[in-house]
Amino acid sequence: MIAALDIKVTKTSKSPIKEIDFNNLPFGKYFTDHMLEVDYDNGEWSVVEIKPFQNLQLSPALAAIHYGQAIFEGIKAYNDREGKPFIFRPIDNFRRFNQSAERMCMPTVPEEIFMEGMRRLIELDKSWIPMKDDYSLYIRPFMFATDEVIGVKPSDKYK
Repeated sequence: MIAALDIKVTKTSKSPIKEIDFNNLPFGKYFTDHMLEVDYDNGEWSVVEIKPFQNLQLSPALAAIHYGQAIFEGIKAYNDREGKPFIFRPIDNFRRFNQSAERMCMPTVPEEIFMEGMRRLIELDKSWIPMKDDYSLYIRPFMFATDEVIGVKPSDKYK
């Protein structure tokens, strides 16, 4: 089991935040500076890492591409009146994410990885939460099968 404090953090060297018009934010078009990534292999979740937002390198043979073994959740982070970030009902999102994982024969994510990882990510990218009424930062945790195989079965590896 990975301790919540064992999150490797690599900060971005260049943020595009100054180029963002926070008065005109279309949904799903802009992405924050960082992302959280963790892999599942040999029955365990590996190192939890927060790193600069970047493309993923994926094999075209991934089980998720061919058989759709993937799940996601949608979460929102807001600023309170003092400008401190908070996440709306994260335990509900955590439970729904793991219910989806179980339905799809995927491993569940330990609470400390999901909750502490998200908390640390939001703390790092809190400047991306607009200080406007009815605005939020949308968080999209997702998991997908990463076995490189053509064959119908639950994957052994996940990201």
